[in-house]
Amino acid sequence: MYRDDDDLEFLGKVKSEDLNDLVHLLIYDKDGIERLTEELSYRDSYKRYSPDHHQYWEDIAGELQCYGANTLVTIFRGGKGVLYKEILCDVCNEMKVNFNKNSSTERIEDCLFMKILEKSFENMSQDEINKLARDLGFTNISSVTPQMLLAACQAAFGAGGFASYQLALIIANAVWKALFGAGLSFATNATITRALSVLTGPIGWAITAIWTVVDIAGPATRVTVPGVIQIALLRRKFNSGDDGSKNGGENLPILTF
Repeated sequence: MYRDDDDLEFLGKVKSEDLNDLVHLLIYDKDGIERLTEELSYRDSYKRYSPDHHQYWEDIAGELQCYGANTLVTIFRGGKGVLYKEILCDVCNEMKVNFNKNSSTERIEDCLFMKILEKSFENMSQDEINKLARDLGFTNISSVTPQMLLAACQAAFGAGGFASYQLALIIANAVWKALFGAGLSFATNATITRALSVLTGPIGWAITAIWTVVDIAGPATRVTVPGVIQIALLRRKFNSGDDGSKNGGENLPILTF
């Protein structure tokens, strides 16, 4: 049952097709088998409206909230889970993210993305750093360092807008490939794909190392970690007001520095 949550209300305005990956995550594990604790696919709203997910977004959000809550506590709450920000902070603690719990939800999500990038850059060769810098829009790549890339990415997240969404998409898609063996359903932009080719490996190694710890934590965490990454991505896509199709698709730069 959905609990009113300001941080998830935007899902009511997200297109159904953009919710496909989140719905799949909530129902199925990485092997495509129904999760033992999932309830979403048994709800009347799902049976009636799926795949028009927009029609029952509250049940989708409520399912994520319940994954983030202790089962016994959920029963005492009348079947309601916890607020998204609590789930986000729990995920950040699991992944050893440096963040301030009093910051805005979007700022904490940025910290999560930056942690994944930081761990990924540690595993990249200089040639990979140079290629990524070129794909991200750097004009002088001869002296680019991982620290410079991190600073540029942090600036992009801080500025918000479409660049923030593009960067979040690169990260989330690489995470999805590492965890589930396939990219996100709407990650089709050719320019973004070029940057993905260099980041998929390093992000895969980073998220796999983190996932080894998360996997031990239990089945709920296997949902909340990628679930939070998906919500953070959808928020940036929604806030950007654009999915790239208005701007010529394949000719988009990722970032400009």
